[in-house]
Amino acid sequence: MKRLFAGLSDQGLVRKANQDSYRIDEPEGRFFIVADGMGGHAGGEEASRIAAETIQKFLVENWQAQLNPPDLLKKALLKANQDIIQNQKDFPERADMGTTVVVVLFPTEGQPWCAHIGDSRLYRWRGSQLAQITEDHTWISQAVKSGLLTKDQARSHPWRHVLAQCLGREELDEIGIQPLDVKSGDQLLLCSDGLTEELADEQIAPFFEVKHPCETVVDALVEAAKDEGGQDNITVVLVALGDGEEEESSSWADTPAMDDDPTGDLNEA
Repeated sequence: MKRLFAGLSDQGLVRKANQDSYRIDEPEGRFFIVADGMGGHAGGEEASRIAAETIQKFLVENWQAQLNPPDLLKKALLKANQDIIQNQKDFPERADMGTTVVVVLFPTEGQPWCAHIGDSRLYRWRGSQLAQITEDHTWISQAVKSGLLTKDQARSHPWRHVLAQCLGREELDEIGIQPLDVKSGDQLLLCSDGLTEELADEQIAPFFEVKHPCETVVDALVEAAKDEGGQDNITVVLVALGDGEEEESSSWADTPAMDDDPTGDLNEA
């Protein structure tokens, strides 16, 4: 299945630096990574950079290994976790740093897979519906799931940033790993919470109602989040899936877009 993709990370309008990072496997598009750091400017930037780079390196180096996709993803994220913990030990001033992460993997054969920790998200656009695929590892998400809060209440709750899981902790109890149901025409959106804090799902969905190049959608989403306040760093990666017949259409991006240095800074995930 043909994959066209683009990514963009923006500091936003309030933060003094960008603690988000993302990586795109160019030109093959075998995997996509978004990480959202925390722990002060230097700490958060370093945590997200370590996560993105370690996962990228592990996947590339072990692509031909006899590992099934969930094991490959789990080992990659555990390696990133240990690398962040080691950096904390080497630099005690970064002891509280951590990062969320979401990864989408397209194996050589079989269906794609997703892994995530924290509240960086994966969405799927299909037909006329936007669906959140990942479940946030936050107290708020658990409260909504159990019926203690509504989704509208959760969006403004003061505890909405409290993470139940992140990379950079010895007690890493849960890594969300799941196969993905995709077909031609689907679009996958990976993002940090700088997007979803400013735009509710019903505000994101209209950007997919008309097929545009991936770069156009990514740019528009980032600008829309900034128009709503841009309180946090904003990182968006979009993957459009097709059968190759649309390759020459102007509705599809011809080349992937990626920042020269897609690494940045934030105070909380």
